[in-house]
Amino acid sequence: MPDIFAPTTLGAIRMSNHIAMAPMTRDRAGSQDEPTDTMVEYYRQRASAGLIVTEGVQPSPAGKGYWRTPGIHSDVQTAGWRKVNDAVTARGGALVMQLMHVGRASVRANKDPSADTYAPSAIAAATKIPGPDGVPVETETPRPLELSEIPSVIAEYVQAAKNARAAGLEGVELHCASGYLPMQFLSSNSNQRTDSYGGSATNRIRFAVEIMEAMSAVIGADRVGFRICPGIGFNDMKDANPAETYEALIRAVNRLGLAYMHIIHVPQYTGLDSIELLRPLWSGNIIGNSGLTRETGQAWLDSGKVQAVSYGQAFVGNPDLVERFKIGAPIVELNRNTLYTGSGDDRVGYTDYPLHTGAPA
Repeated sequence: MPDIFAPTTLGAIRMSNHIAMAPMTRDRAGSQDEPTDTMVEYYRQRASAGLIVTEGVQPSPAGKGYWRTPGIHSDVQTAGWRKVNDAVTARGGALVMQLMHVGRASVRANKDPSADTYAPSAIAAATKIPGPDGVPVETETPRPLELSEIPSVIAEYVQAAKNARAAGLEGVELHCASGYLPMQFLSSNSNQRTDSYGGSATNRIRFAVEIMEAMSAVIGADRVGFRICPGIGFNDMKDANPAETYEALIRAVNRLGLAYMHIIHVPQYTGLDSIELLRPLWSGNIIGNSGLTRETGQAWLDSGKVQAVSYGQAFVGNPDLVERFKIGAPIVELNRNTLYTGSGDDRVGYTDYPLHTGAPA
């Protein structure tokens, strides 16, 4: 049975332990959507995780939909991520970048005025997203991507993956969850296309599969992962048959030799046990995510169904979460009021959580 604290590997990605920090949007990027020095410190503090999956990073201006999320499509952004990576690796940590294109899950005021908003079909998400002042507003109706445009969107993902590697990161994770662009293609309610990217499950998975194939070709499949959440309705996802959709997706990408599959496992909300459904179809590594404790994380590893476990909110209030797990120190509850704003100071509720000794992180 693997020890949660023992080193491991996911493809070409080496982890100092089996604990991953899950991607979490924190809305602290700079004026050019670049990582700031405060963001460098945030990630540095949490470098004892075996692997840090960054917050969602947009591969293009069109991919942005939330306030102050970082990008990886400019030289300034790439240089900022290099600073983040250097700070993490100096402490023995490892980073992969989650590439998040929001598609229709977008508020116009949050993005550059010239940035486009598109999706598989011209169907707005029945949800609200906070604008720059924090007040939730309705999402805009996207325009449908033309068939001829899809290769260029895939090329933006590829360039983003190359930029992430140029910044020193170990690899990338394709965000296929939470109602963002790849999931919009996957889900039958948001994808009403009648061409080769819509209709059947085989067609609806095509966009995500082609992105993973293309990124694998340039940075290596063993440095590419992806995150899914079958059946979750966040951002107005209502797939008619998520089991069929995700079985088709996993069968299609299993042959690529990817680094890992990252599953948000919440059958209590979806009625679908994604790990039980997909594990028999997947010969690679799985990172399991499900509001785990140290004990339940170890139990998941003991089961052999997952090869690593990820923690999200626990890492917010506990920059030294791995050490706390080792010695049984109390886990600090995060301050939800400062998840996306520091009340004028980005450090508040972000880099000011103390270590278990009471010392500043």
